[in-house]
Amino acid sequence: MSIAFRTGRPPRAGLVHRLREDLNVVADRDPAVRTRAEALLAPFLPALWLHRPASRLHARGHRVTARVLSLAGRFLSGGVDIHPGARVGRRLFIDHAAAVVIGEDAVIGDDVTLYHQVTLGAVGWWRDRRRLPGERRHPTLGDRVVVGAGASVLGPVRIGDDSLIGAHALVTTDVPAGSRVGAPPSEIQPKGRPVLTRAGGTETKRKRSGL
Repeated sequence: MSIAFRTGRPPRAGLVHRLREDLNVVADRDPAVRTRAEALLAPFLPALWLHRPASRLHARGHRVTARVLSLAGRFLSGGVDIHPGARVGRRLFIDHAAAVVIGEDAVIGDDVTLYHQVTLGAVGWWRDRRRLPGERRHPTLGDRVVVGAGASVLGPVRIGDDSLIGAHALVTTDVPAGSRVGAPPSEIQPKGRPVLTRAGGTETKRKRSGL
């Protein structure tokens, strides 16, 4: 994973190139988008575009102003919450852009795809309070990682390049490059089939009520 970060103001030509690159990513990864003009309406773009100046302000110590930009991006995108301290690589794509959380010291590589309701967060303030100063709290995602809808990646874990985190998965440990992580699939129960339940440490049967 290679992410280059600069705190200086990007040249105008470089800025235009990045904007075009962002629009091309939307057109490439969203089958519902047909043109670059339509790609402009991708809901996550305001959060991503405002994150870039917010990140530079955060790095210079202007934390309040950075958070204001972050909140504006969250509002305009309909719920993409990218902390100004997060480090985001190039060509990030967030599909549907609803209820996505990217924590303060999360690191995202290049060509990453996130779906809606993804959380790149910490394991909880009660643990974070015990961490040493400067110790990481949030995940690191390698290049070309895909994180499915409703998945949570929590803690200072590393997700290797080209890994796929399935929908609704919960990841709290490192994942090697090229891995596939899936949540247990839902079980189909035929109507009227007895269901085992536990009561007082003993198994009993009850009849499933069908709709």
